[in-house]
Amino acid sequence: MIVSNPVNIRYLTGINAEGTLLITRKENVYITDGRYIEAVNRTLTIDDGIIVYDIRSIRDEDFENFFLFCNAVGFEENYVTYAKYKEYLRRYKIENMQETENLIEQQRTIKDEDEISKIKQACKLTDDCFKHLKDFIKIGMTEKQVASEIEYFFKTHGAEDVSFDPIVASGVNSSMPHATPTNKKIETGDTIIIDMGCKYDGYCSDMTRTIFIDYVPEEVKNVYDLVLKNQLSTLNEYVDGGNTKIIGKLVENNFEFNKYMLIHALGHGVGLDIHETPVISSRSQHTLKENMVITDEPGIYLPGKFGVRIEDTVLITKNGSLSLTNSEKNYTVIKSK
Repeated sequence: MIVSNPVNIRYLTGINAEGTLLITRKENVYITDGRYIEAVNRTLTIDDGIIVYDIRSIRDEDFENFFLFCNAVGFEENYVTYAKYKEYLRRYKIENMQETENLIEQQRTIKDEDEISKIKQACKLTDDCFKHLKDFIKIGMTEKQVASEIEYFFKTHGAEDVSFDPIVASGVNSSMPHATPTNKKIETGDTIIIDMGCKYDGYCSDMTRTIFIDYVPEEVKNVYDLVLKNQLSTLNEYVDGGNTKIIGKLVENNFEFNKYMLIHALGHGVGLDIHETPVISSRSQHTLKENMVITDEPGIYLPGKFGVRIEDTVLITKNGSLSLTNSEKNYTVIKSK
């Protein structure tokens, strides 16, 4: 197999540098260039069983020998471009390249103790950041200023990076699920969606809270209560053996009964990538398993008015589920005075 997705390479080897991993009959090979040789050799140990090559030292006949006598060579069809696919066929003289159908991504869905520990730390930092924001946010600040503070907090409190660009959407902007922070100033009466997460040693967190400035508008209360009720009830459905299609449909049905719609997935896997398998939705068909880490994020959005989303990162356990993000989910009101 040729592994070219850097996230999968990091998962399998710990290597966080540009290059290609070859899993062959004889040996495991990592091909990189001189810029990364030292970093790669510092990551690997003798027990890793990986031979490191500088690409400039490999002759054409060496490339051809890596997969000699292999009937088929796997490749990551959802990551490799057609141009790269043709390059692999030519460079390695491969006669039959075979799709691997997300083999490694499927393996990544079940986390081990070390992975869970890193995700827990990322989630703790996210809770800490939210606590900080409740004191930081003031009327007159822009969405961009709050988003910048989120990034600054994470990078100065032990996170490797943000796990995605933070979403800070206030007032009417909160009606857009994936709004980009703007220069809109925060005002009294605003409903604000804050969606954020960080990476700790490569592993991601993901949390959303909807907060209010000075007071909770009356028109928002019923929507907020409905979203929170479904977010909490979903936690009870997140169990080993749970069916993602059924879980997603339960929330969709409850929203529709109340004349609203769930316009995005109810959740997704979290790990080295912020969006991983499984997807929790009425249009997916996965079985939840112990030690999966997924999100629980119902939301309702009324165009031109406001939106509400509440999200936690959740660990599937042997006997149910455990929320790894634990910031307050009842009405959070920031007073301007």
